[in-house]
Amino acid sequence: MLPYIFYPIDSSGMPLSNSSTPTFTPPRLLNQGLAMTLYTNLWSSRVWEASLEYPQPPYVDVVFQGANDVPIFAWMAIPPGARATIIGTYGITGTLENQWFLQILGCKAYARGYAVILFDWRAHGKTAQLSPTLTSDGLWEGPDFVHIAQQAQQQGCPSPFWLTGYSLGGQLALWGVNAAQTMDLKITDEIMGGAVICPNLDANRSLTYLVKHPIGRYLEQAIARNLKALAWDLYHTYPGQLDKMAIKRANSIQGFDHELVIGPLGFASVQEYYEASSPLPFLPDLQRPTLILYAEDDPLFDPSLPRDLQACDSRNPKLTVWLTAKGGHVGYIASAQSQSVYGDLDPWWAWNRILEWWDQFTPNLSQM
Repeated sequence: MLPYIFYPIDSSGMPLSNSSTPTFTPPRLLNQGLAMTLYTNLWSSRVWEASLEYPQPPYVDVVFQGANDVPIFAWMAIPPGARATIIGTYGITGTLENQWFLQILGCKAYARGYAVILFDWRAHGKTAQLSPTLTSDGLWEGPDFVHIAQQAQQQGCPSPFWLTGYSLGGQLALWGVNAAQTMDLKITDEIMGGAVICPNLDANRSLTYLVKHPIGRYLEQAIARNLKALAWDLYHTYPGQLDKMAIKRANSIQGFDHELVIGPLGFASVQEYYEASSPLPFLPDLQRPTLILYAEDDPLFDPSLPRDLQACDSRNPKLTVWLTAKGGHVGYIASAQSQSVYGDLDPWWAWNRILEWWDQFTPNLSQM
């Protein structure tokens, strides 16, 4: 039997504990956002498999057709008797092969009885090998989530569907929930909502903050180098599709978007693009149950954003914001004491709480 905490649901389908944030306690040496973030990325990425009780799901490779018929590569696994489906992706750079934090979710969710779909979003991983289409920070990736859900249902994945991601992938998943409310497809009624970890909410504010921070600017440059590598991969895979000189000029996150992204999308400036793609403005209007797990000490994002999140939470009963003092950026490694309090078998506090939150909506889910 898996550890399981049940939160009762009210007549509208929302958990009665909507406004109550679970307590997160990190190990003493990770009690600071930057330390948590660096430790998670530099050390936990090497040892995560040893922390889990569950094996990798028996994934099969699938190619879905996203918005505008862009092919999207994914892994899919359906356990016997699955009662719901989780669709997720990762942050600003990476591939399914190396995004271990997303793979943790796949292992835990499958063991809990969920069908799992994890995908390489536009211009990433094997999706980039199928199409030269560049990123849009949610404007088209949001509809991609919906198209994936529709085709996954045809392949045997059961409803309801939950959308998820972290960091920039969290932004994409929020756009997916938003798209489920506006797209004219039958599957949209089967998309229950979403849950995200440390999503990017306002790129204009956060990038301005990051490049001015004495340590943040080094983090920004590391991300920019990965984006440039992504662009070079596309350049060599699709000769003539990208401007070689534009790639050379793309030496920052904003530079990447300015040189390669905003033109095909029709934006006059990076600032205009970031304003259009930031999910913060539509959070008060989400009408599907949506959980945002966010750490106040996240070193990548503008520190004033938690205040805005709280304001959105107070205005929308369908939105649940769990704002924790600690956790870093997509870290949330729990102390041994915290694991004991919740009955967790591993330190992956964020995914454990999100899975429990999803379980509320499927209380008859088999606990294996």
